[in-house]
Parts: sequence; C-alpha cells; structure tokens
Amino acid sequence: MEKRIITLLVIIGILGVLGSQSLFTVHQTERAIVLQLGEPMGSIADPGLHFKLPFIQNVVYLDKRILTYDASRASAYTSDNKNIVLDNFMRWRIKDSQPETSEAQDNSLRFYQTLRTTSRAQDRLGDIVNSELRVVIGRYTLSEVITTERQKIMLEVIERANLLTEEYGIEVVDVRIKRADLPDANQVAVFDRMRAERVRLATQYRSEGVEEATKIRSLAELEQTKILAEARNKAQVIMGDGDANSTRIFAEALSQSPEFYDFSRSLETYRKSLKENTRLLLPLGEEYLKYFN
Repeated sequence: MEKRIITLLVIIGILGVLGSQSLFTVHQTERAIVLQLGEPMGSIADPGLHFKLPFIQNVVYLDKRILTYDASRASAYTSDNKNIVLDNFMRWRIKDSQPETSEAQDNSLRFYQTLRTTSRAQDRLGDIVNSELRVVIGRYTLSEVITTERQKIMLEVIERANLLTEEYGIEVVDVRIKRADLPDANQVAVFDRMRAERVRLATQYRSEGVEEATKIRSLAELEQTKILAEARNKAQVIMGDGDANSTRIFAEALSQSPEFYDFSRSLETYRKSLKENTRLLLPLGEEYLKYFN
C-alpha cells in the first residue's frame, strides 16, 4: 500500500514537472520566442496559455509595447556652420503592424536574431538616430532648427531611421528634440551678441518712439493753435455783434425816451463812482447831483 502511494506521488511529481516544463503563458503586452536548444523556432503573439516541448525548448519574452528611450546628448553642425548640442528622446517598438500575420513573427525573430535584448536595441537606435540627426540638421540653419523647421526635421529623421532599422525588425515611432543648446565655449560669445543686438533694437525703438512723440506733440500744438485762433475770431465776432446790439438798443431807448435814458445813465454812473464811505465835494447846483434833488 505504501509502495503504491509512493509510486503515485512520484508519478504526480513527474507529471507536475512535465506540466511546468510544457506550459507557458504569454501576456497581452508580450511576444514570446520559442527556442529549441538555443535556436529560435518561432514567435507567439497571441496572449494565453501555450505548449512547448519540455526540457529541450525554452521561452524568451519580448515587450511589444511602444517603448521610450532617452538618447545621449549629441553634437551637430547646422548649414550656417553653428555647432549645437542636441538632447533628444525617441519612442520605438518591435514592428507588429499586423499581429496575426507571419510578418509579425518574422519581425520578432529578426529582432531576437540581430539584437537579442531591449538594451542592445536602444543602444543601436541611439547611434542611428543621432547619426541621422546630424545629417538632417546639416541642411538647416540654427534659426530653423530652433524655431520654424523643427517638426519637419523630426519627420525626416524618423523616415531615414526607419530605413536603417528595417533589418532589425523594429521601427521608430517618434523622435523629439528636448533641447538644442550651444556648446559651453560658444554660449558666452553668442549671448553677448544677442544682448548687443537687443540693446541696438531697444535704442532704435526708443529713437523711433521719441521721433513719433515729437510728431504727435507738434501736430497737437498746431491743432491747439488753430482751435484757439478760431475761438478768438469767433469770440471777436460775437463781441462785435453784442456791442452792435447794445448800441442799437441804447439808440432805440434814447429815441423813445431821452429822459429815461439820461436817468439810467446817471444811475449807472452813481453805482460805479459812489462806493462805501465815499466823499464828494461838489458845488451846489452841480449837474451831477440833479437826480438827488
């Protein structure tokens, strides 16, 4: 009885070992390469449980997601002979445009046969992308690299890099320049030139501003003089009309009642000449005092 139990346990153990050596799982983010005695036999892209020959076959897993690699800094010369230092990164993956086709398997096998590991792939990609960056940037000026043509440069680098990575079964999805700096030896001189240029522009803008302000003030003063002259002329005309009307009214009043006109003129004279505490010494019968009698 004990021998049967031991035999059963041995059989179960052997089956367990065979099962563990025969079954493997593939995650949905992975691609598996089946190796037989170190030689790749094929790739598996479908997630789930799979079988292999125990002991003589083993499995290597590859990441099929898009990966990001921060490349080392590289120097390049622009078309206007400016040396710049580029800090860039890239996004890449093992080619798998159609996961269910044999082409996807070929790309996985090609990757494993040529590069083996992700770290070696990224080192190779860094060399390729930096080399193509130097070539492409050499056709553009420093100003274009920094401002207007950066997106175009990135697209050219991606296209050229993918032609060279075809043999490895991988593709470059994106390349980005994070920074484009001048070498330390050139930065001070360039910054001094930039500062001098900004000072020159500031001086030019101030001069133009002073000139424009002078023009505006001159026009304003001319307009002020013109408005004041017109106002004075208009005031003179109004005053002349008022004096004429006053003379006409007095003349009409005099013609209608000379006595009343003489009385009102006398009252106006009294009002202007006889102030508070005013003393006058006049002889009796003076015409000036006739309305006090």
